[in-house]
Amino acid sequence: MRALVVEDDPVVAAELVRGMTAAGFVVDLAGDGQQAWFSGDVEDYDVAIVDLGLPRLDGLSVVKRWRDAGRSFPVLILSARGEWTDKVAGIEAGADDYMAKPWAMEELVARVRGLIRRAAGRSSPTLEAGPLRIDTHRMTATLDGAFVKLSPLEYRLLDYLAHHAGRAVPATELSDHLYGDADAENANAIEALIARLRRKLGADTITTRRGFGYLLPVAAA
Repeated sequence: MRALVVEDDPVVAAELVRGMTAAGFVVDLAGDGQQAWFSGDVEDYDVAIVDLGLPRLDGLSVVKRWRDAGRSFPVLILSARGEWTDKVAGIEAGADDYMAKPWAMEELVARVRGLIRRAAGRSSPTLEAGPLRIDTHRMTATLDGAFVKLSPLEYRLLDYLAHHAGRAVPATELSDHLYGDADAENANAIEALIARLRRKLGADTITTRRGFGYLLPVAAA
């Protein structure tokens, strides 16, 4: 998953980047509101974590501009402003959740994962796609009940496909969310990752739709 962290305090920003990266996210950082607004407008993110007291453009304005432009990725506001009026203003601006500083990284990651699941139409922290079960909290996968040993990149690719089960995901989109860009070298790396996953999960677990992308089946009802 790809996250945008919007924070002008370098110490806080570094802590957020470390924590989110350790949780398996590809993280981009914006240090002011103008940069944040532009990044969120032109890049494809799964979630954004936004401070309110930003230089050049405040956090509420950033969120409002994203929503006015039709950008629908989940937004969590993380701010030192903890009054209920601030929280109401943040939600009314278009944020999906609000946390006051100081915060616990474990709670932040749990909330972010919950926002992403709900945006994908899923409520459980365990994702199912055919015979696969993916525990997004423990970052593990099982196939027909058997644990599957995955590298961090293999897990992240499988996790993204599971969040979008039933949809063919283009290699460029996978590259964008695993590496932060979609150049040809990373597109080739996606093909290699898919091949390794097929060896571990079975050749038919991830299907290819020519011209569309890679697909995990929706779990049977």
